[in-house]
Amino acid sequence: MTIKDNVNEVRENMAKAALRAGRNPEDITLCAVSKYIEVPKIKEALEAGVTILGENKVQELVDKLPQFSEDVNFHMIGQLQTNKVKYIIDKVKLIHSLDRKSLLKTLDKEAKKKNIISDTLIQVNLTSDPNRGGVSIEELPEFVEEVGKYSSVRVRGLMCVAQNVDDENIIREDFRRMRLEFERLKLYNISNVSGEILSMGMSHDYEIAIEEGATLVRVGTRIFGKR
Repeated sequence: MTIKDNVNEVRENMAKAALRAGRNPEDITLCAVSKYIEVPKIKEALEAGVTILGENKVQELVDKLPQFSEDVNFHMIGQLQTNKVKYIIDKVKLIHSLDRKSLLKTLDKEAKKKNIISDTLIQVNLTSDPNRGGVSIEELPEFVEEVGKYSSVRVRGLMCVAQNVDDENIIREDFRRMRLEFERLKLYNISNVSGEILSMGMSHDYEIAIEEGATLVRVGTRIFGKR
């Protein structure tokens, strides 16, 4: 199958999952994860209708940017070091991995320098493993309140990575917990916090994620093949 075929198949599966959940397929966005993928292959995906590319590494993103037109939307979906923020702050449409106060502060500082607003998602860690990126559910309310102090950062929703297990029930439960936190996010009366985007689901679980409320899925292997 070609990359175009893969994109079409993923979109069909997305639509079917949405309909199973009584949702409008048009309400779910596809982010094609292009890390480690050669530019010609990425352009095939763009020709197939993909409009959002997700990158994990700052240097790879910076290297790729000049090879694409400005109408291609890049998202930063990997963990972001504070010392790398300045290189991408005005180059990406959305940062999925806001997960600590030091990063929040740096994003605000660098966005002010460029006179822009940095759009972000708070990454949530659903496990008890502190080595995984993300804010714990217990710390999430305090972190959301902290966002209100930084006028050049805008939180537009949440992101998570489900546990890497074979048990669909565990994965589904993770996504349900995220959906609850996403709905709570909408209740905060903070001007730069909104609940528009719920980024969850990857190649192995994006259909479950959509059934449980995802508004954006991050799919790489199912489009480009194994890296």
